[in-house]
Amino acid sequence: MQQYRALVIALILLLSTTVPEVHSKSIFERDRRDWLVIPDAIAAYIYETVNKMSPKVGQFLVDAAQTPAVVVTRNFLIRETTKLSILAEQLMEKIKNMWYTKVLGY
Repeated sequence: MQQYRALVIALILLLSTTVPEVHSKSIFERDRRDWLVIPDAIAAYIYETVNKMSPKVGQFLVDAAQTPAVVVTRNFLIRETTKLSILAEQLMEKIKNMWYTKVLGY
């Protein structure tokens, strides 16, 4: 049971999610800058599957996902990936503008 708990905690840390936030996000929303949407959706699917089989283990997943270490790590990753997304969008805009002005001559 101890190894199982360690595996579950590692999985939660890997997916870095809190279950209540997962249901409010859309994977296919175009303007999202949050790169953690897909891991959140996977974690929600795992949670729902585990919760159907064993509500006790499902509750353990919820409790483990809401520990301060997981929440702080997840918030850090969201903050940093958002910064990277903004920089990537700005770079794409500059490349697109350069393409239109220098190559196509618009």
